[in-house]
Amino acid sequence: MKTKKLVSTIWCEGCSGCHMSFLDMDEKLVDLIKNGMAFSATPFTDLKIPPHGTDIGIIEGSVATDTQEEEVKMMRERCKIIIAMGDCAVFGGIPTMRNRYETTEIFSRAYKQAETNYNQHLPAGEDISKLLAKVKPVNEVIKVDYYIPGCPPTPEAIYEVLSKLIEGKTPELKGKLLSYE
Repeated sequence: MKTKKLVSTIWCEGCSGCHMSFLDMDEKLVDLIKNGMAFSATPFTDLKIPPHGTDIGIIEGSVATDTQEEEVKMMRERCKIIIAMGDCAVFGGIPTMRNRYETTEIFSRAYKQAETNYNQHLPAGEDISKLLAKVKPVNEVIKVDYYIPGCPPTPEAIYEVLSKLIEGKTPELKGKLLSYE
C-alpha cells in the first residue's frame, strides 16, 4: 500500500477564500485523497500540526500578527514542502493596505473612533496577538517552495500543484491555470 502524503493547511490574514477554492475542488479533492493525500491538520478540523511527518504545508493569507508569524515558522519546521496559496500569501494582498498606517492609528480607528464602537477601549491581554509593524507575504518570513497565486486561486490550479506533488513530480502553473478571471 502506498504511503499517504500528509497535508496541513493554515490561514493567516485574509478572507479564507483560498480554502473555499480548496474545497471547491469537489470530487477532485476526493481523487487526491484516493491517490495518496491525507490531512494531518486544517482550519476546518482544528487538528494541530504534528511535530514531524507532514509532507506538504499550505499557507493562506499574509502574516500580520506575532502569532501568525510563529505559526508560519512552525509550518516551515514541521513540513517538508511549503506552498503559499493565494495573493495574500504570495504578495501580501489586500491586508498590506494597512502598511500605510502605524498600528496605533489602526487600533485608535477600530476601537476608539469607529462609529459603531460603544466600548471605546483597546483590547488588552497576553493572549491577544500583537500586530506586526507591517503585514508581510509568507516568503518574507520563511522559505516558500511553491506559489499558487490568485484571489482566490482556481480549484484547478490548486489541484494541479497538489496532484503533481503527490505523484512526486514538480508542479508547473502556466496558461489558464494562472488566469485571474
